[in-house]
Amino acid sequence: MRSPGERVASRAVLVWAVALSLYLLAVFHRSSLAVAGLVATERFDISASQLATFTMLQLLVYAGMQVPVGLLVDRYGPRSVLLSGAVLLSAAQTAFAFADSYPVALVARFFVGMGDAMTFICVLRLLATWFPVRRVPFFTQLTGTIGQTGAIAAAVPMTWALGSWGWTTAYLVTATTGAVLTLVALVVVADAPGRRHTRGELMSPARVLASLRASWSHPGTRLGFWMHFSTQFSATTLTLLWGYPFFVRGEGRTPGEAGLLLTLVVVAVIVSGPVLGWLIGLHPWHRSSMVIAVVVAIVATWTLVLVWPGPAPLGLLVVLALVVGVGGPASMIGFDVGRTANPPERMASSTGIINVGGFSASLVLVVAIGLVLDWRTPGGGSDYTPGAFRWAMSTQYVLWTLGLVQVYRYRLRARRVMDRAALQARG
Repeated sequence: MRSPGERVASRAVLVWAVALSLYLLAVFHRSSLAVAGLVATERFDISASQLATFTMLQLLVYAGMQVPVGLLVDRYGPRSVLLSGAVLLSAAQTAFAFADSYPVALVARFFVGMGDAMTFICVLRLLATWFPVRRVPFFTQLTGTIGQTGAIAAAVPMTWALGSWGWTTAYLVTATTGAVLTLVALVVVADAPGRRHTRGELMSPARVLASLRASWSHPGTRLGFWMHFSTQFSATTLTLLWGYPFFVRGEGRTPGEAGLLLTLVVVAVIVSGPVLGWLIGLHPWHRSSMVIAVVVAIVATWTLVLVWPGPAPLGLLVVLALVVGVGGPASMIGFDVGRTANPPERMASSTGIINVGGFSASLVLVVAIGLVLDWRTPGGGSDYTPGAFRWAMSTQYVLWTLGLVQVYRYRLRARRVMDRAALQARG
């Protein structure tokens, strides 16, 4: 017979697994346009910058909702917010399936971004209430890792579904899947052991602002923000929108090879996530050093691809996909820094602040690539050249430079704060 502790652990894993399935589906919805970009340009008769607007709007809503969602989770509990987001995602994806005009499709993607924003923070909050503190960093990495398999389903399988079923049926099937998973979560997920719902204190606007200021003023939160900013945007931009066109039009690869390369990005996420989680547990003092090393590796690999005369060899593109993929789990290190820098009552809101970092960088990059492609494409249209893609992808260097400078600045400040706290504890 199992001990009570083992029964609680089993229940915790079940709650986490069901919540994780909704996050996985949210990642799928977020990434599904990556392989449908060329189809969307034909369906809605739009340019590169208009296509980028889909993802720009989705990311803008996602980033803008992070702090409000964090406050909602602190107030109403993760279960209520998670279920609301799942319902919104399914409804928005259904609208996107039937959209036959650019404005209608834009509205649908707006609500996809809103529903997506209400998922990840909830899963992290459930981890904090259901799992022992020492296991939270590992399961946080595992959450991000497994959740990113949703991008695999948005690569090769979605390519097949679009080709075999067409736009409407392919997107409608994914919306139906979301409705089914929402019903399962309604039955299984609870906010905490023995409590189906938890409710935080209702705070006045002044107290909300004071809490947010306290979170942002801590250098650990700012360090987490810039760590997330620096590591995530390259992988996010490839898997959300520009990876498939870049590999096909920019590097001359077949659609199958492009789908495989996008899948490898996610494979790298899956493999590297648990490894980084283990390393964080062993060396928590060197979390920022790990982030800097990952960003430098990403920059070096992209540089090789962009300076290669002519199309880069497939082997080098495979290395690019794998190295860029590591940036996804590396961005999760920022959440662990924020978790250890803030008290429990500010955890969701500080997580929301940090989560804005990577997605705001991704938003800027998605728009910049679209604008540069339109600028460098002769005659306009969607007949992008390899040279246009080299110009467009080079815009990443601005973001990498800014991110690395800020990570270095705030890791020095965060370490000074931690040193003072340690001295006070000993004294």
